Amino acid sequence: MEQYEPDSLSAAQLAAMRRSLTSGRGALTRRSMLRAGGVGALTVGGLATLSACGIPPAKREGQGGPASSDFSAKEKQLGFSNWTEYMDVSEDEKSRPTLEAFTRRTGIKVKYTEDINDNVEFFGKIKPQLAAGQDTGRDLICVTDWLAARIIRLGWAQKLDPTNLPNAYANLSAQFRRPDWDPGRAYSYPWTGISTVIAYNSKATGGKKVDSVTQLLDDPSLKGRVGFLTEMRDSVGMTLLDMGKDPGKFTDAEYDAAIGRLQKGVDKKQIRRFTGNDYTSDLDKGDLAACLAWAGDIIQLQADNPDIKFAIPSAGYITSSDNLLVPAQARHKANAEKLIDYYYELPVAAQLAAYINYVCPVDGVKDELARIDPELASNTLILPDKAMAAKSRAFRSLTGEEETAYEEKFAKLIGA
Repeated sequence: MEQYEPDSLSAAQLAAMRRSLTSGRGALTRRSMLRAGGVGALTVGGLATLSACGIPPAKREGQGGPASSDFSAKEKQLGFSNWTEYMDVSEDEKSRPTLEAFTRRTGIKVKYTEDINDNVEFFGKIKPQLAAGQDTGRDLICVTDWLAARIIRLGWAQKLDPTNLPNAYANLSAQFRRPDWDPGRAYSYPWTGISTVIAYNSKATGGKKVDSVTQLLDDPSLKGRVGFLTEMRDSVGMTLLDMGKDPGKFTDAEYDAAIGRLQKGVDKKQIRRFTGNDYTSDLDKGDLAACLAWAGDIIQLQADNPDIKFAIPSAGYITSSDNLLVPAQARHKANAEKLIDYYYELPVAAQLAAYINYVCPVDGVKDELARIDPELASNTLILPDKAMAAKSRAFRSLTGEEETAYEEKFAKLIGA
């Protein structure tokens, strides 16, 4: 199988990439910008390896979205919809190096569109076509896990062909192998992981470490200077963990108890506000002493402010993911699968991780990332070590009824 050649990155290119991390577009993660509310067939031995890797066959009632006629062999192209600032760019911002390398190798041209600004908004855009059994004009989309779960549940995603995904099957990190909404990764693969941690400004806390939700909600020295997130799964999930509950298995009563605990924090004015990504400026200035935060943002803040610290609560932390799906009726499924597999090659995965700074879902990428930037390679917010990965928990998938009820309660809490 042809591989992306790491030696193709010259010393000058590596230096340019490092500069971009602090001064170019690479210094801006996707969620820092916008936050709203060559493939070979597997042999028999290779298929046996999949089981050894710990990826069980998917068990679900349906067969997923209806397969479209695949024109990949005749039409060397694919359409890829993604979030803004979620792909590596050259220093002059005129090219996307990994995408261009993919086209040179395969001859497949990628129409790359940054047209996802918000999960709900994007779903509203493609839902009419999916519901009507029509091609959305996109062969690959990148959506957050809860929306990926919904699309799969509705039968609007195509089942992936494992013979086109040898790198993905072999290199997917154990942390991301068994989401309850796609247990065999039959329909999706993660683009990045998103860790929700506790961040604090040590100058604003007087040097005190803040490492639990209990501190955020109960420490009188932090009163009025605490932030939680407008993302329900992050704020409620972290609170459930702090209460000793599993966000992957909680009941309605446990959810209500977590909402009640947060409500007390609102009522006694311990919580300053619930935020989207705008917590970053308040944390940087010290207006927020401590808050829930997304790991990729903290990496960027730390580059300019040594007072910004983070902590992983002993109770654990919430991990979500943005995921690649092939929509029902997409014309170029095999081409899309080749692109998914390409981004699971270690040098390619490292180059992407160096730009977006979120959790890399590709196992074994550390040495390749160290060639680009040794500090990034040792940063557990990008490459969690075993101890950190063991503390990660995912918020369970919800039924349609649960999603409506839970979001309504959370909206009332935050005043939305």
